[in-house]
Amino acid sequence: MSDSALIEAFLEMLSAERGARPNTLDAYARDLDDVRLNVRGGLGEADASAIEAYVASLAQRGLSPATARRRISALRQFYRFLLEDNARGDDPTSRLDAPKRGRSLPKTLSVEEIERLIAAAETPRDKALIELLYGAGLRVSELVALPLRAAPKPGQEHMIIEGKGGKERLVALGRPALAALDAHLAARDAALPKLEARRTKAQRWLFPSNSAADGKLTRRRVAQILEAASIKAGIDPTRVSPHVLRHAFATHLVEGGADLRTVQMLLGHADIATTQIYTHVAEGRLKTLVETKHPLARRKKLGDQ
Repeated sequence: MSDSALIEAFLEMLSAERGARPNTLDAYARDLDDVRLNVRGGLGEADASAIEAYVASLAQRGLSPATARRRISALRQFYRFLLEDNARGDDPTSRLDAPKRGRSLPKTLSVEEIERLIAAAETPRDKALIELLYGAGLRVSELVALPLRAAPKPGQEHMIIEGKGGKERLVALGRPALAALDAHLAARDAALPKLEARRTKAQRWLFPSNSAADGKLTRRRVAQILEAASIKAGIDPTRVSPHVLRHAFATHLVEGGADLRTVQMLLGHADIATTQIYTHVAEGRLKTLVETKHPLARRKKLGDQ
């Protein structure tokens, strides 16, 4: 069986038996395709030394430890599947060690930068999506997949979000986000496609698209909107992304005194260990604040000079 056929069989198993979602399947497909193109002997015939050489090459190619860990995880699951399916008699990943997980603090923005970014939004739609990415901490995949029915009803101050693995969570919305959503909804119909076929598809999404085949705003378009707003706000656009806004949401909550369990729930993290990174971001900010603003700390620093 060819490598492509083996990958396809593996993906079918993930979909049928584990209920893997399209984004997950795409990620596995990309990872395994990279291995197929770069490992000696191909996926089906590769031995342990070939797999180890491939893993060693990841760092040389400049890939991050996080990417390497994901590739190794994909390989292990792939070869476990081949073993269980009697397509192979051995597991060439059995000797692999995952790269050590370094602690890298997430990039974030200050409250003042967020305010400038929102003020720079060019349309009610753009302002609403920035408010939701920051004000509700949504993932970009969650944002673009919001159906129109997810919009808060009159008197409601929350939304139900479908996150990773199809898990739903309740997200509270502040007054700025609610006001931005109201303004977007008031202008939304005028932006719907004129062609009936496209209009029918676009009508079901909270953030419809006039050009996308499925009728909803794309991640790429969201990135373009953020880039334009960043430039207008005088912020380096390389510092701004949907995920940075999500990080800013969590960081500012922790700095404001929110407990980790609440932030974990709002972000939709399965493990609180994933949320704990934000305490270190907040600690760093507070340390800088004390060292630069506290009168005794400033006096000591002057005395050291």
